[in-house]
Formats: sequence, C-alpha cells, structure tokens
Amino acid sequence: MPAETNHPTVDELKKYLMDTISDFGDLQSVEKFADGQSNPTYKLSSSSGQYVLRAKPPGELLKSAHQVDREYRVMKALQDTDVPVPKMLHLSDEDSPIGRMFYVMEFIDGRILWDPALSEIPANDNAQRGAIYDSMNKTLASLHNVNVESVGLSDFGKPGNYFARQLSRWTSQYEASEVDRIEEMHTLIKWLEDNMPADDGVVSLVHGDYRLDNMIFSKTDTNVLGVLDWELSTLGHPLADLAYQCMQWRLPNAGSFRGLAGVDRPALGIPTEEEYVTKYCERRGIGKIDSWAFYVAFSFFRLGAILQGVYKRSLDGNASNPEKAKLYGAAVPVLSQMAMGMIKSES
Repeated sequence: MPAETNHPTVDELKKYLMDTISDFGDLQSVEKFADGQSNPTYKLSSSSGQYVLRAKPPGELLKSAHQVDREYRVMKALQDTDVPVPKMLHLSDEDSPIGRMFYVMEFIDGRILWDPALSEIPANDNAQRGAIYDSMNKTLASLHNVNVESVGLSDFGKPGNYFARQLSRWTSQYEASEVDRIEEMHTLIKWLEDNMPADDGVVSLVHGDYRLDNMIFSKTDTNVLGVLDWELSTLGHPLADLAYQCMQWRLPNAGSFRGLAGVDRPALGIPTEEEYVTKYCERRGIGKIDSWAFYVAFSFFRLGAILQGVYKRSLDGNASNPEKAKLYGAAVPVLSQMAMGMIKSES
C-alpha cells in the first residue's frame, strides 16, 4: 500500500498521545516532513507545543530495517551525555493507533543545513562555515568517546569484526533489493571481502548515517543542538562513521548528490578531508589511520546498498518520497563506479 495513504490523522492520535505523554495538549495538526526516505516523520502541533513523530513505514519490510525502537533507545540513553539529541517522550508498540510502531520526541527549533558546501551561509562568512564543520567534528568525537556501558548500551551490537558483520549484512540486503544486476557493485563487494583489515578490537557507539543534514544547528551560532536519524546506530568501529562522513568530500555537488568534489573548499573556509580527519584524530587521541581506502570504499558500498533498498521500496509502493527514491536508484551504479575508481588510485 502506498505510504501516502498511511498518513496518521489527528483523530487517530489525539486521545492516545494525551493518555501516554505527560502534559500533551490538544492535537491540532499532523504534517509530514517532505524529506527522509526510511522512516516517515511528522510534525505534530498541539496546544502544548510542537513535537516530532517518527514511524515505521507501511508494507513488508526487510529484516532488521526500520527499527524505530532502536532509534528511541539510543537517543534516550544519550540524553545526559555530551552528544546532543532530542528528548524522547514515548515509544509505541506495533499495535498503535496507526497500525505500526512509532516514537514521539521533542521538536528542536533550529536549522538544518542541506548542502555540504554550505551555500546557505553568506558568501563572505568563511568563519561560520569552518566553525560548522568543527562542530560536526567535535560532536562525532564526543559520540565515539561515550562509555557505552555507563549509558546502558553494552548490548547494543554484536561481538566480532564490525566491518565483516556489516559487509555481510549489507550484501544480503543489497542482493534482496537488487532489481537489475549492477556488475560494479558485485566487483566492489568482492574487493571489500578480499581486503578486509584485521579486527583491532576498537568498539564504540556508531551513528551509521553521520552527515550534515542529520543534524540540527542553532539559529544563532554554530553549535549542534541535536543529532537525528539513529536507525542504523549500533556498536561498531568508529572509523565507519568518520569514513562515511568523509565520503562527502568525494561525492559531486550536482544532480542527486550533495558532496564537495569540485568545490573550492579553501575559498569557502571548509577544511580538506585530511584536515578534518587530523582534527578528529587529535580529539580522540589516536594516530595515523591505516587502510583508509578500505573504509571509504566500504562507505560507498554501504550507501549504495541503502539507496538500492530505498529504490526497491519505491517500486513496491512503500517509499516515503517515491520520486526522490527513483533518483537514488540511478545513483547506485555511479557510487560503485566511483568506489572502484578510488580503489585503483589510492589503495
């Protein structure tokens, strides 16, 4: 059933939310956010203020995907750490008024920046652009420094080689979503299998989709007020998050891609990839990173697998934004080609 026919209504939610969330006022409207592909997200307006509801999508779902309960758990656990997250208010079960699991969190009144080149910032304000990147860097280091045991997340992931587990998981999900065979994706999978670094035993909480537009920034300064979209979070290797964000430096800033390749970064006050990685390592007290090409190539593959899943859901009628999902499907072979090109030049 198409996602748009499953838009929650005021009547469905009003009594339930007033009964389950303390001081929740009279619900007046439910407005779907246009962006977001995986879990449809809605702005709730009530007499007591504004809130955000994030739900599983309708329809048949891939195993282990769309786990909004994991998002809820991790953000609730991070509430009193240095990692900024919205306040969690309620998690429903599957038998909710809308027929699927959802959670409600506070609405953070800030700004979301969509373009990694920060075209939203005034042209002459290089200092602000640099400070925004530094805030992202600081927040990422803070995330990876969280003591997972002290926040109750020591069981939030499986033991063993994180990249081996992730490669197996995303290969299975990619193959389940593949519509037409993309040879470069299969070549990339084989290269990653053959060039897997030895497990160094490093484990941290990882976000899984750490990028500019999954953060809410203050409207008055460059501080991060909230990190969003924790669906892919788990216990894993911190370099997965770092490499995934640094992939932005290599993606084009055109078409369906929002990256920094071809952008005159020094002229905008944006750090180079090397500068960003160096600052992160300083903040975490770690040395030079070996096998960097593997981590970045893995990030390309994983993003391709995610976008393929979004595209497949659009064909099945279950994508949150069907038109954008089709563009994402076209991006998958491009990502795998870029990854193989990078491997040939840097590994």
